[in-house]
Amino acid sequence: MNVKYLKVGCQTFTWEMLGDRFAGGPDDLLKAIADGGYAGIEITDTMIGRYAGKPGEFAAALRSSGLTLVSFAFGSKSGFTLKDKIGADLDTAKRWIDFAAAFPGALVSMGSATVVSDGARDDKFAIAAEVYNKAGELGRKAGVQVAVHPSSHHNTLLFDRADYDRIFSLIDASLAGWVPDTGHILRGHKDMADTLTTYRDRIRYVHLKDVDATGTWAMLGKGVCDTAKVIEIASAAPNFNGWLVLEEESEAAAADPAGAVKTNRQTMRGYGA
Repeated sequence: MNVKYLKVGCQTFTWEMLGDRFAGGPDDLLKAIADGGYAGIEITDTMIGRYAGKPGEFAAALRSSGLTLVSFAFGSKSGFTLKDKIGADLDTAKRWIDFAAAFPGALVSMGSATVVSDGARDDKFAIAAEVYNKAGELGRKAGVQVAVHPSSHHNTLLFDRADYDRIFSLIDASLAGWVPDTGHILRGHKDMADTLTTYRDRIRYVHLKDVDATGTWAMLGKGVCDTAKVIEIASAAPNFNGWLVLEEESEAAAADPAGAVKTNRQTMRGYGA
């Protein structure tokens, strides 16, 4: 894929991480992201606000903002690792898959499997894979691609390369794809490029963010992420849809989220995107 075909979106977790310090709503997010120069948005179940269950209204708001819905992201208090919550997690997956189905090309991104209970790790991998695969089946029926977004946050089950190898050995690649997150990979993997290359057939779109050498979040281009290499690998991935979604979790974003994401968008222009 030629770099000129790349599209740049913004993830709303930059504001979600503020918690009670963010007093706005989804329309404020749309304005900040559009003003920042982005073409698309990935929004979460926490930030969709009054548009939950109202895809038509959200579509109209997106059109007014000149934005495309890249993906709808959601997680679960179960961490997708509790057997007695599989049914509830799949009900939630279907809800958001049905929502995303109103937006041509939009995906559903499922959050990282997370340890929320005692018990064997192998059992948790098996439960998470069951949820991801069955959600992928629901997505296939609705014409919506489902993808998994591993994380390096507290208690994640999907931190290092061995974890990625384990979960991907259990996930049917034809049912559930992968949203690689450069920041999360760098915090748990010695060689991000090798991880991306090994599993490139699973890549649907990419989360771009940066960390410094200690694993602390950094503004894009200010850390150790080799963004040009990421673009090179993703662009050659057979199922990559062209979207680079920027997500910012650094202290700069905590102080000024709109300013931080605007700066990141300017940084991406230096890569031709």
